[in-house]
Amino acid sequence: MKNSSDFYSQRNNKNIETIDRLLQEDLPPFCLDYFMGIDSVTSTLTRLNYAHDLKIFFDFMCKKCYGKNKSVKDISLLDLENITNNDIEYFLVYLSRYEYGGVNHSCNERAKARKLSSVRAMFKYFFNKGQISVDNSAKVSTPKLHEKPIIRLDGNEIYGIIDTAESGNGLSPHQRAWHEKNKVRDTAIIILFLGTGIRISELVGLNNADLNFKNNSFLVTRKGGNKSILFFDDDVAAALIRYLDYKSECGLPNGDEDALFLSSQKTRITVRAVENLVQKYAKIVSPLKKISPHKLRSTYGTQLYKATGDIYIVADVLGHKDVNTTRKHYAAISEDARRAVAGKVKLRRDED
Repeated sequence: MKNSSDFYSQRNNKNIETIDRLLQEDLPPFCLDYFMGIDSVTSTLTRLNYAHDLKIFFDFMCKKCYGKNKSVKDISLLDLENITNNDIEYFLVYLSRYEYGGVNHSCNERAKARKLSSVRAMFKYFFNKGQISVDNSAKVSTPKLHEKPIIRLDGNEIYGIIDTAESGNGLSPHQRAWHEKNKVRDTAIIILFLGTGIRISELVGLNNADLNFKNNSFLVTRKGGNKSILFFDDDVAAALIRYLDYKSECGLPNGDEDALFLSSQKTRITVRAVENLVQKYAKIVSPLKKISPHKLRSTYGTQLYKATGDIYIVADVLGHKDVNTTRKHYAAISEDARRAVAGKVKLRRDED
């Protein structure tokens, strides 16, 4: 039997391979020192995101600031020191519409802020090491981020998406053919999202051995690799048991023995496959909302906050390191609360 950490080890190894390729092909030589320097304090996913963002930044520098007189591999730390805050502000404007690898791209304000954060982290590293004498990235303001409306399912929609996953009502004839084979698995996935608020990466990484039906709990690997025990109710337990029984009856566990959720090819289900199945059922129940696995997580967080009124419990269960993240998303005054206070302020005296 495969080790329970295989999924995360394989994912990390794949990230490291991609980072190595980007360092060899798309980033200046000094970036190797940077990624070695942050290796022990960042996850492989964080470093991969940094590498992708810096690839776009240095491509921009070659196209717009050096007049194509330099290739990315020719850029030195002295060039980095000479990059001005105006250059970086120009980069943020450029991100609104740019071309890379023959494909047109466009970044929204959040994508711009993330890329600026990646650039700042690199400048700060070399400045703190004394390898550049000035950090001009610190002079650039972060793009203003507008609050996004929180999209989630309401009560009837929660019941509806579970019913759709179970019954297949509303699916096309082609979708129904696949549904009959996967409905037990799909229902278990939907119910697990809505009943625990688990992240999609945590769900995909679950193994059979992570489940404990004696106390209705399971072990998840959180962001950064930390382990945490979460608990589920009897509805979630019933859905998981039905799926495990189905796997046993069909003899499914053979290609990836440890994985809890399997694809039709008997391998661990992928993030993309889970995203697609959630969207498939959600479109039937709530066609005007763009529902993703993360939106199901938001639905759970909202329902939990309404039930407990305790933002700290919600933060702990969802695995948020900063309670302010939780408060921002789940403690805003809801429409129900606004409706409830209507009429509380008296404008006229009570009549005798």
